[in-house]
Parts: sequence; C-alpha cells; structure tokens
Amino acid sequence: MAKLSDYKVLTFDCYGTIIDWETGVLKALQPLLEVNNATFSRQELLKVYSECEAAQQAKTPDLAYHKLVTTIHPQVAAKLGLKEPSAEDNDSFGASVGQWPAFPDSVDALRRLSKHYKLVILSNVDRESFAKTNAGPLQGLPFDLIITAQDVGSYKPDLRNFEYMVGKVRDKFGVGKDHIIQTAQSQFHDHHPAKKMGIKSSWIVRPGALMGNRAEEIYDWKFDTLGDMADTVEANSGDR
Repeated sequence: MAKLSDYKVLTFDCYGTIIDWETGVLKALQPLLEVNNATFSRQELLKVYSECEAAQQAKTPDLAYHKLVTTIHPQVAAKLGLKEPSAEDNDSFGASVGQWPAFPDSVDALRRLSKHYKLVILSNVDRESFAKTNAGPLQGLPFDLIITAQDVGSYKPDLRNFEYMVGKVRDKFGVGKDHIIQTAQSQFHDHHPAKKMGIKSSWIVRPGALMGNRAEEIYDWKFDTLGDMADTVEANSGDR
C-alpha cells in the first residue's frame, strides 16, 4: 500500500477544494434572486450552475474562466425561469470569482503541507482570477507551480490538462507522475481523469459539497478536509 510520504508533489484543484466555490457561487447569485424575488434550494441552484458551466466549458474550452462565468449568468437565469440580467450584472457575476472565500482550514493546511511537498495548482480558472484569489482569500500563499485552464486551452476533466501538468512537473522538479498526488474535491473534474492518467489521488470530500460528485467514487486516500490530510501527513512524519 502506497504511503503519503512516498510522494513529492501535490497537485491541487483550487475551486471546490481550497476555495469554497459553492458558497462563492451562491453569494454571487443573490442579486439575481433578489431582483426577481425568487427562492430556490441550494441544491437546485448549484445543479443549474454546474450544468451550465460544464456545457459552456465543453463549447468554449479556450474562454477564460471569469468570462465563461459571465457568459453563463444569463443561462442560469433562463434555466431558473428568471428575467434576463443586464450586461453589468453578468460582468459582476464573472468578477466574483476572485472573491470566492477560502475554506477555513485551507491556508494553514497548505502551509503545513508545503513543508513536505511541492505544491502545484491545477485549476479550471484563468490567471487573472487566480491571482486575485491568491492575493486575497489565500493570503499570498506561495505555490511552486501554477497551471490554469487558460495556460492549457482546455478545461478539466479533459486529459490534456493533466498531460500538460505532468510535463511541467517533470520539467521543473524532475518528478514523474508516479510521485504526484492529485488532491481535490471533485470526482468529475479530478479523480476520474487522474485515474485514467495513472495518477494517485487524495479525495478532499468537503462534506455537504454537491458540485462535481459522481456515483462512482475514485480515490487512493480520503479526508473530509485539507486540514485532516495535513494532520495525517504530519503524524506520519513525526512533526506533531
């Protein structure tokens, strides 16, 4: 059985794993709901959002993420039976990405994990939005390598994103995929394609999360939070 300590690089999904994108999306949808005097369940809102997002990512894989989020705002409104939002409202929704909050454990867990691994971001976001996230919610935390969908020209779960990451990690750190752990919440975006690539994965469940779940749960390690994973790494290495 492989041990966490056998690996050298953690590659992270960001939005959903490190950043609480569900809370961020729901907060950003509030102006649309308020102007329509509408109420929907959390599950229904996130279901509609994730469907629109996945369809648009497949349709326009080279569109920067904040622009994609802008694009799907009126689609979400239409699916919910709400009146079409203004262009300004759509822009505000797209601009919210860099303000979505971090999970309470994320920054501390990443700092602890950085003592044991190279930390790599493999995100479906664009460079501009991630820069805002890193400077704001992630408190300027340094990463060893940042890869966005904008760099690759496609969105996860496209295997091109993982192939690109494997190449960059090999070039920069001299590490092959057999020493990488894909660390993520989303089964759809991360764990299923990582399995196809032959990359081990750590499932950060984020209990209650809805977006990205699949009936078939694939993982090599499983933790409720990133903080729990950091605790286990430290315990196994004798840091605590």
